Amino acid sequence: GFIMKIVTYVKRILFIILQCTWGILPTLVGLFFFLKLNNYPHKTYLGCIDTRWDTRSGLSLGLFIFTPNDEIKDADKIRVHEYGHCIQSIVLGPMFLILGIISLVWGRHPYFDKLRKERKLRYTSCFVESWASKWGELATGEEAI
Repeated sequence: GFIMKIVTYVKRILFIILQCTWGILPTLVGLFFFLKLNNYPHKTYLGCIDTRWDTRSGLSLGLFIFTPNDEIKDADKIRVHEYGHCIQSIVLGPMFLILGIISLVWGRHPYFDKLRKERKLRYTSCFVESWASKWGELATGEEAI
């Protein structure tokens, strides 16, 4: 009971410290988006600041995640996936931005959108995305998209 609460608290503090040091580049970009989207509701999620926006997709930038509001199907699973990207940010630090670019191109470029539809590929067919979902599930114990 009490010991587990302390361990959880320490993990969250370490998570925040790592995102604000080793993961500072994506965290600063995330802060910019957070400030720009200040009218949207915000919650904390396992040490992250989770902004719930009116879109079907998610975005992870260091300490900040941006996820669909709860009316969107699979919003909780998207949140777990985006949290997995937060773990990638801690592991990779400044190099996370390379994964972020791959993720952005895979998720938003019309060529890859068409490719996914034609070949019936899952979004997590890209290694960056499958890695994020896997780590999100391991870190949270919840199911990812």
